[in-house]
Amino acid sequence: MSTPPVAHESANADAESGPADLAIGSFSNDPPWIVDPAAMPWREVVDSIRWLTQHDLPDLTTPRRLPDVKRAATVVADFGTALGMWWATGRRKGKAGDREASRTDLSRRLRRSIERLGPTYIKLAQIISSGEGLFPEELVTEFKKCRDQVPAQPFHIVRSIVEEDFGAPLEDIFESFDETPLAAASIAQVHGAVLRTGEPVVVKVQRTTVASLVNKDIRVMAWLAPFLVGRLPFASLANPPALVELFAETISEELDFRLEAQNMLDVAASFVALKQRGYIVPRPHPTLVTRRVLVMERLSGFNFDDVDSMRDAGVDTHEVVRTGMIGFMEGAIIEGIFHGDLHGGNLFVLPDGKVALLDFGITGRMDERQRRAFLRLMLGATVNDVHMQIAALCDLGALPLDTDIDAVIADLGLGAPTIDPTTADPDEMIQEVQKIVKMLLGYGARMPKELMLYVKNLVFLDGAIARLAPDLDIFAEITQISMYFVQTHGEKLFAEAGFDPSAFEVDLAGVKDSIGLDRSVDRFTYRDLQERRELIKTRFEKRGVN
Repeated sequence: MSTPPVAHESANADAESGPADLAIGSFSNDPPWIVDPAAMPWREVVDSIRWLTQHDLPDLTTPRRLPDVKRAATVVADFGTALGMWWATGRRKGKAGDREASRTDLSRRLRRSIERLGPTYIKLAQIISSGEGLFPEELVTEFKKCRDQVPAQPFHIVRSIVEEDFGAPLEDIFESFDETPLAAASIAQVHGAVLRTGEPVVVKVQRTTVASLVNKDIRVMAWLAPFLVGRLPFASLANPPALVELFAETISEELDFRLEAQNMLDVAASFVALKQRGYIVPRPHPTLVTRRVLVMERLSGFNFDDVDSMRDAGVDTHEVVRTGMIGFMEGAIIEGIFHGDLHGGNLFVLPDGKVALLDFGITGRMDERQRRAFLRLMLGATVNDVHMQIAALCDLGALPLDTDIDAVIADLGLGAPTIDPTTADPDEMIQEVQKIVKMLLGYGARMPKELMLYVKNLVFLDGAIARLAPDLDIFAEITQISMYFVQTHGEKLFAEAGFDPSAFEVDLAGVKDSIGLDRSVDRFTYRDLQERRELIKTRFEKRGVN
């Protein structure tokens, strides 16, 4: 096994030689201020806000006889017009054989409708845009524009919000404040600024009336969701009411920036506990944090997609990927907390190879029971123990606790040889997927928030590996990361999972089966995986499967 990431080796040295707050958070070595949680007055209400947010969710997502009629009519009319225009024009391209152009046309029309409808639907688009490999490529590409290309609010509105929340003229707080935002997204936009005391900062400002509009939209979704069950092809393979609950829980936490600032402190603290200095979290300001405005340390680095610049600067992109995987997984299964919305707009790479994380509005938090279930899920995957994985999913809430695990394994054919998707008939593959999903729904399957965020992040990291380290050997990397966890956290992990450490052995059979590889294959790179996926996609498209 090769040496663990350098970031771990230098963790103690950073804390001892750097700023005092490196002992409590994985922050930068050049602080604009020192974090002292006890001296941050906005933290006093965080627990109450978090409790109230969770308490109000059931009422928010309970279907009513009628939602806000005006808002419902606006949503139906806008999406209906977009679909109608595509049906009349773009659909013809697909009939003429250019399915990609047809999907691009539909995706563009949907994106424009989403931007007109505002924050709630933009956030949905952002989630979809992180699902590379799960959603059509054209949809993902178009919806990525909703990450930071959303039309910005006029500066006079931004000024009024900041001044109202801070109770002072803008010029009394900031030496300068850029009127053009660095980025504008669904819930807020961010501006560069310099405090009167000279520190460069980023100021995140919530859009006006966003909270009330989100609540109206969630009620519309909750009202509409039951009508979608079994009525549309994509909805028949899901549980729309449960998806609305999941989305409501996710977006509601983003509407108070004091929660986000606390998330920043908590995730930074988790990295310290893990001796993981490969990630950097910006410091929230000690006092300039309100429900609608968040002032934080300004960091800069390479865009996550700018591979050439990273390599020119001597950054080991393979190490960036490995640190990302380890830090993300450690946060979930060791500390029970992780950044819940990884995508290219929410992180960048510093010149020293560390990764700066941004935007902590969505954060995965697990109690002790959930964390241990996650641990067993990961351990079960590593040793190819299907029974352990299904049991862990029950404990996570993805399946009812009284689920007959052996029956699930038998019904889903999890013990049978898998089909090679590169040679299987596409129609049969689609039918098999539909059958499995319907069986899972029959068992009462659902997607808990933390599991959804975890899977979405894994999809992003998968794409990151393809860009940053395409020649990385998947099998060797899985083995190396698994052994790192055993060496670093083995005693704790095995004790909590109730697993005999002497029986531990990395078993890649399940991984090979999942991608249709012969078990005798001992090397498989991400470049190989991408080629395999492209072959599958081509075969399906030739059969007219969209």
